[in-house]
Amino acid sequence: MSVGHYENFPVGSLLLPRKMRRAVHAIYHFARYADDVADEGDAGPAERLAELDRLEADLDRIAAGEPPRIELMESLAAAIATHGLPLQPFRDLLSAFRQDVVKTRYQSFAELVDYCRRSANPVGRLMLALYGESDARSLAQADGICTALQLINFWQDAAVDWGKGRVYLPQEDLARFGVDEAQIVAGHFDAKWRALMLYQVERTRKMLQAGAPLGRTLRGRLGLELRLIVMGGDRILHKLHASGGDVFGQRPKLGAGDWIYMMWRACRAK
Repeated sequence: MSVGHYENFPVGSLLLPRKMRRAVHAIYHFARYADDVADEGDAGPAERLAELDRLEADLDRIAAGEPPRIELMESLAAAIATHGLPLQPFRDLLSAFRQDVVKTRYQSFAELVDYCRRSANPVGRLMLALYGESDARSLAQADGICTALQLINFWQDAAVDWGKGRVYLPQEDLARFGVDEAQIVAGHFDAKWRALMLYQVERTRKMLQAGAPLGRTLRGRLGLELRLIVMGGDRILHKLHASGGDVFGQRPKLGAGDWIYMMWRACRAK
């Protein structure tokens, strides 16, 4: 999973109601720890998978009304009990993290979206659950936003992920645009790479825009937070488009000016 996957996760910002911050922190720390198990350090695949299995076993204990054995999971168990959170999103996250241990290439965009369904969408669904939102339209829009944000991370981190031995750009798209992995290794920016990246940027923007109305539908702080998150993703896409997708020289990221602009826009877009 990309190192920036949780950059836009609302980790208890002042925009969140105080009563929900503890639960959001618990969700974040679970996801961050499990992600690091899959990605960081020198452990081998078997050791990584075993630790992810330990987390899954604690989810089973929570489901059975038993206390978890891992200290990290105690706060998560409390959040689940307090807010009636579903367990499936946590299981989906662990499924994605296991996949990160054993899978480093994606043949098609559909394969990649299926991964995002488990690596990113659960976060949005858990946030909706905290706010008591469960209608099909809101869930679908949240899924679109979360998948788009995950894809944006993949595009902006194409060079970084290569260092971890992973390529999230679909293999069929590399072939379609005449780009091979040696070009990523060399950090070679040319017309073929530009065409490949602009193609990814455009279809990701459509996905983000399809989910964006949720930020105006949801009321209060969650709506404001979500509008900021969507605008942040859109700004990164804008930067990727402006550079032609040249992520080799500098990874696009949000600056102070972007945040000021986004806050102004988010407060006006009610």
